[in-house]
Amino acid sequence: MNNVENPVNHLAVIMDGNGRWAEQRGLPRWKGHEMGVQAVRRLLEGAGRFRIPVVTVYAFSSENWKRPEKEVRTLFNLFQRYFLSERDNLLRNDIRISVFGRRDRIPEFVRKAVEILENETRHCNRLHLRIALDYGARHEIIEAVHSLVRDVVRRKLKPEQITEELFSGALSTAGIEDPDLVIRTAGEHRLSNFLLWQAAYSELYFCPKLWPDFNESDLEEALTDFYSRTRRFGALPGSIINKRDLHDASSEAV
Repeated sequence: MNNVENPVNHLAVIMDGNGRWAEQRGLPRWKGHEMGVQAVRRLLEGAGRFRIPVVTVYAFSSENWKRPEKEVRTLFNLFQRYFLSERDNLLRNDIRISVFGRRDRIPEFVRKAVEILENETRHCNRLHLRIALDYGARHEIIEAVHSLVRDVVRRKLKPEQITEELFSGALSTAGIEDPDLVIRTAGEHRLSNFLLWQAAYSELYFCPKLWPDFNESDLEEALTDFYSRTRRFGALPGSIINKRDLHDASSEAV
């Protein structure tokens, strides 16, 4: 089903609705998160079939610390279990894992599991799964500003040398294309502090299903909708440019 002229090279997913899924069934909220892990497996299977090389999922936002302590603890236990139990499956399917976000606040047992899995899958290249863990786009942007300001203060950089491309290089997605498509489940219509800079020209798709119910046919429906759209990146019809041209034009303007 790949569209050569309009491919999805980077798919981002806001996995929403785990808690509601469980509550609707009279189950504890952690059960919804557990079932959400199975939906991640289905997502990766579908991404592999549709030859999507990079998938980014929003697993735990910086705002999720506001949830009840018991639920947060359960979530991190699930993260650790996933990182440990999926190792063989990821290696077998040539899937690389990388985690981005704040590592200074996540529990040490999760951080160690992340580091081990990142190291063991670093050579995999069929699919790259990026997991946003304790991530917030506003914090990411501020940290990038801090980094560039430090370079200016140290006279390694002049303010006028700061371009969109340079700024993008200071973000967690440095070296990775911006997402072509962002999917959010559970019927909400917002980005919730997810990849705010990177999603400037992403196509957005909102699926009414709760995340644990999301399956490959839902992914296919989202991709079909994406392929039906015309991506102009701010240009007029008939003068469509690709993302690389857009970055080049921005750099030359500076």
